[in-house]
Amino acid sequence: MQKEEDGRQRKLGPLASLFARSLFARRVKENQPVDQKDPGWKLFGKVPLRESPLKDPKKIQKEYETKSGRAGSGNPTSPRQSVRKNLDFEPLSTTALILEDRPANLPAKPAEEAQKHRQQYEEMVAQVKKRELKEAQRRKKQLEDRCKLEESIGTAAQTWNQEILPNWSTVCTSRRVRDLWWQGIPPSVRGKVWSLAVGNELNITHELYNICLSRAKEKWKSTAALFTETESEDVGSSDRESSLELIKLDISRTFPQLCIFQKGGPYHDVLHSILGAYTCYRPDVGYVQGMSFIAAVLILNLDTADAFIAFANLLNKPCQMAFFRVDHSLMLTYFAAFEVFFEENLPKLFAHFKKNNLTPDIYLIDWIFTLYSKSLPLDLACRVWDVFCRDGEEFLFRTALGLLRLYQDVLTSMDFIHMAQFLTRLPDLIPADQLFQHIAAIHMTSRNRKWAQVGHSSPEACHSSDWNQNTGGGLSD
Repeated sequence: MQKEEDGRQRKLGPLASLFARSLFARRVKENQPVDQKDPGWKLFGKVPLRESPLKDPKKIQKEYETKSGRAGSGNPTSPRQSVRKNLDFEPLSTTALILEDRPANLPAKPAEEAQKHRQQYEEMVAQVKKRELKEAQRRKKQLEDRCKLEESIGTAAQTWNQEILPNWSTVCTSRRVRDLWWQGIPPSVRGKVWSLAVGNELNITHELYNICLSRAKEKWKSTAALFTETESEDVGSSDRESSLELIKLDISRTFPQLCIFQKGGPYHDVLHSILGAYTCYRPDVGYVQGMSFIAAVLILNLDTADAFIAFANLLNKPCQMAFFRVDHSLMLTYFAAFEVFFEENLPKLFAHFKKNNLTPDIYLIDWIFTLYSKSLPLDLACRVWDVFCRDGEEFLFRTALGLLRLYQDVLTSMDFIHMAQFLTRLPDLIPADQLFQHIAAIHMTSRNRKWAQVGHSSPEACHSSDWNQNTGGGLSD
């Protein structure tokens, strides 16, 4: 058989013979199991195992006996094999590199160095354990705080539902209820409390909301095409403000991080309906940018019709109406009254603002227009709304002073541009408890006059003439 195979290879020629040998070797190699997931070791890192042909078990045993010195005296281990044997160690981890003795072919560690390495290793282990313990304690405290918060919210919600809301007219002004109010209204009853606190002086009914919504839909159908045709022409302010395109544009900018008011979101049509209905209910005011944030916060806490009722009554308050109708004289009066309490509570920061010509209109307009819902984190803005529904417009300006007090040290080191940028884009993370502590420290009295008395003083007493000079004659449309 062997002779026939040799004869066949001689007939095929040397190239064919070479090809046959290489093909055979490749097949053998392909049949070998290669597991790259089990890497070998070098001193400072892992490397994939080298591929090698299969060996006969007897040959492997013989090589092992030769390297380990178990072979007979006629086959002594060479020095090169001895070095190779000492290098073939596999430390199980970096710990072995620190604590294990050096290979036999290297000088042994001095006792002092070995002790030093062991001490360093023990220190590293102790630091890791300390960090893990600290992290575990932090997580445990977070969990405990969360449980306490949830328990307090549940208890407060039970108090509001069982004791306060059923007896609203008799207990809403009591000291106990006002203290609970300051701590924040539980989300489950927030909408009910807001509705009761804001009231319904306009006597709006659900039927009236449906009528206004129907009118808005009819108007959108009839004016959608007209708006696109006359977009470049000068149309009436009311038509422009209540146009479908402007409301849609503002809705897409409302709480974009929530993704619930944008097109396709669950509350897009609800927000669009409330804003459209309001433009028909108050065509003299129309739609003004910033309204969408107020309506959105109400939608998150109330049913659609009730949200519209609260929305219309909120905007009917004197302060909101002055801003949304851009009543310059009233706005200047509010700004001037704010400066009186600003100077009273924060004289150092007030002087710094005056020195840099930073007037309240630069940052207050956005805060008042959206009732802080755009400027503050949503959960914190809702807490501000809680007390705003209790105390009225005064709390809006008190909150502004609390924010200035919270960041007083930061602001005093800034120039005009950086202060304006900071106040128009407040930090994303504002600790609620700290802010309310600073708000509580604000005194809303000046020379024995309260906010209402200062706000309704004559323009001369409020220095509105200075305001006209500082702001170039007031705010422009």
